[in-house]
Amino acid sequence: MTRTASPDRTPSTPHAADGHDMIRVQGARVNNLRDIDVEIPKRRLTVFTGVSGSGKSSLVFSTIAAESQRMINETYSAFLQGFMPTLARPEVDHLEGLTTAIIVDQERMGANPRSTVGTATDAYAMLRILFSRVGEPHIGSPQAFSFNVASISGAGAVTLEKGGKTVKERRSFSITGGMCPRCEGKGAVSDFDLTALYDASKSLNEGALTIPGYSMEGWYGRIFRGSGYFDPDKPIAKYTKTELDDLLHREPTKIKVDGINLTYSGLIPQIQKSFLSKDVDAMQPHIRAFVERAITFTTCPDCDGTRLTAESRSSKVAGKNIAEVSAMQISDLAAWVRNLEEPSVAPLLKGLQHILDSFTEIGLGYLSLDRPAGTLSGGESQRTKMIRHLGSSLTDVTYVFDEPTIGLHPHDIERMNQLLLQLRDKGNTVLVVEHKPETIAIADHVVDLGPGAGSHGGTVCYEGSLDGLRDSDTVTGRHLDDRAALKDSVREPSGALEIRGADTHNLRGVDVDVPLGVLCVVTGVAGSGKSSLIHGSLADQEGTVVIDQGAIRGSRRSSPATYTGLLDPIRKAFAKANGVKPALFSANSEGACPTCKGAGVIYTDLGVMATVESPCEECDGKRFQSSVLEYRLGGGGSGGSGSGDGGADGADGAGGKNIAEVLELSVAEAERFFGEGDARIPAAHKILERMADVGLGYLTLGQPLTTLSGGERQRLKLATRMGEKGGVYVLDEPTTGLHLADVDQLLGLLDRLVDVGKSVIVIEHHQAVMAHADWIIDLGPGAGHDGGRVVFEGSPADLVADRSTLTGKHLAEYVGA
Repeated sequence: MTRTASPDRTPSTPHAADGHDMIRVQGARVNNLRDIDVEIPKRRLTVFTGVSGSGKSSLVFSTIAAESQRMINETYSAFLQGFMPTLARPEVDHLEGLTTAIIVDQERMGANPRSTVGTATDAYAMLRILFSRVGEPHIGSPQAFSFNVASISGAGAVTLEKGGKTVKERRSFSITGGMCPRCEGKGAVSDFDLTALYDASKSLNEGALTIPGYSMEGWYGRIFRGSGYFDPDKPIAKYTKTELDDLLHREPTKIKVDGINLTYSGLIPQIQKSFLSKDVDAMQPHIRAFVERAITFTTCPDCDGTRLTAESRSSKVAGKNIAEVSAMQISDLAAWVRNLEEPSVAPLLKGLQHILDSFTEIGLGYLSLDRPAGTLSGGESQRTKMIRHLGSSLTDVTYVFDEPTIGLHPHDIERMNQLLLQLRDKGNTVLVVEHKPETIAIADHVVDLGPGAGSHGGTVCYEGSLDGLRDSDTVTGRHLDDRAALKDSVREPSGALEIRGADTHNLRGVDVDVPLGVLCVVTGVAGSGKSSLIHGSLADQEGTVVIDQGAIRGSRRSSPATYTGLLDPIRKAFAKANGVKPALFSANSEGACPTCKGAGVIYTDLGVMATVESPCEECDGKRFQSSVLEYRLGGGGSGGSGSGDGGADGADGAGGKNIAEVLELSVAEAERFFGEGDARIPAAHKILERMADVGLGYLTLGQPLTTLSGGERQRLKLATRMGEKGGVYVLDEPTTGLHLADVDQLLGLLDRLVDVGKSVIVIEHHQAVMAHADWIIDLGPGAGHDGGRVVFEGSPADLVADRSTLTGKHLAEYVGA
């Protein structure tokens, strides 16, 4: 490992770090970290680099930030800790010098459809106070403008002291909220297609219900049969009006079945509670498919989508109601607030002004406060979370960022860098996991992990200054100054997809021809209309495969093998070779270890203390029954009992491999294993080839999805979707999470897709991808209503020569033109 002296770049803060002011990590072994030691200077900006899977997130998030949060939780009383999530201590020998950690990650901002940009940042709360104070006519307190508070009235008993005696009096009460009663503050109403909920020709016992997860085998069946509201053996088509109403609409009602108290709800209230209370984009694919098939959402006719009552909308400030203000572009709203002259609320206006200006500074001025939080990209979510910290008076805390430049145009990265430096200069420690050289360049200290990924990473290859990294022989150091060159020649298109009059979101009736048979890159600053143009106009066309930024969701039981469908042909091959059922080779089915239920670990809940996770002693963490592990594949023959040593040594040998050993293989190892000999499985080999193509050759097949980094998950999704049939591939920022050294491999993959006859359309900010394009469509010139137009169409060389757009200027600087 290369080490240098303390960083020679001194931040403009009086709290400069010295040799005794460090965060010290000793013996970190979380995930793939190899017992590493590292020292991180406090009140400096430290950037963590390395290829995807090298251990950056394991060190920063799973070790340093996780232990900081765990120690803070331990300061609360045992009673309060009982209501808090249990956090296990990271696997590390010693941590010293920790301060309070504030994590600003890429996780999308919740799945609650009631959450908006305004509610997530306190901006809407401040607007509600403003309207409650100076709005005309005056209609009540701030909650009268909240779409999450319903208007209710009633009466109840209160206990009072009167004349030395305790008396009870009945008092009436009323709460005036702003929630539209028709849509319950969601802005949309739902209509159900009953044919998607059940098959009316069948009875419940015959499996009439077609809703995901609604089976008569479990609790639902027990409740439906015991409710007494209908005959479970009668076809639904023969139900009386009352029976059908009870099946569909009955509100939650307490019932008793076999002496057990249960709650019965009609199908529609139950669906609204279990499915519609979540953001559609955050649902599992089969649930989302059901919702899209069974439920139609339309704008609420009573509130016109504003979520608010007519009374709430009647109160105005400077001629605008709160719904109109919330729908304004934030940069315009900032100007509107700046022009308000209301001395009685001057401090409030100053605070609101600061929040709105922060949105603009961080490159999100094109958003509106009524934008649903669940529709923000990972990068937009991370920057929105930053808003509440920019004006914070907290100092000497540790801010942790996960690739804050994701989704940012080079023009916007400059502003992001300034914000990171502002946080540092207030006396805070700023830790940033990052791949972009523009952000690595502002580091006071760099920690480079590697040298490779997965089992080939997990060591500290370099600690020190930026100049020292550049001179080091690490993968990051060698590629830090890499610059892609413009192509000598570009491909000629074979046709074009015509887009005419596109007006989604901020697009201004855009007409553009997207060339086919080439690599077309769509660029522009964040909010310029790139995604609106491509996803809004091309995504639903037949033959188009869209690989977007939607998160991969999976439990500890989900793995690359299960997510990609790789395990299906492997299970079938094991079953065929051994003459048994495929279900035996699933850790989630018949082959699961009965002790740990196929999890491989046993969880012990210690009450208010952290839940302890320990390997299952029955299966030794292999997840399968011992009898299943006797079945083998490859190695010149297969067989059941008596086929050798049960696979303890994991060698290829005469006995081949058992299913647990297969799941321990890396993608690269499995590609070789299933590509030749008795273990050859063409369907599995094809999936493995695609995974290797996107740079995931180091992942193990059975690794839980929950342990993958954001970049790994994104590329896993890309590998999976590449298997779908289609002539046009749309990729949304495929360089997300990619190390500098891996970008060339991605460009090679894109070239291969085009060379086999595919049309590839990439929405991208990375200059290397722009330089490699055959055709560029640049949107802008700015964001929000300052964008939405095509400002350039042509080759990368023409864009550089033209230099009339922000993209052109930054690309010219990148290629040194």
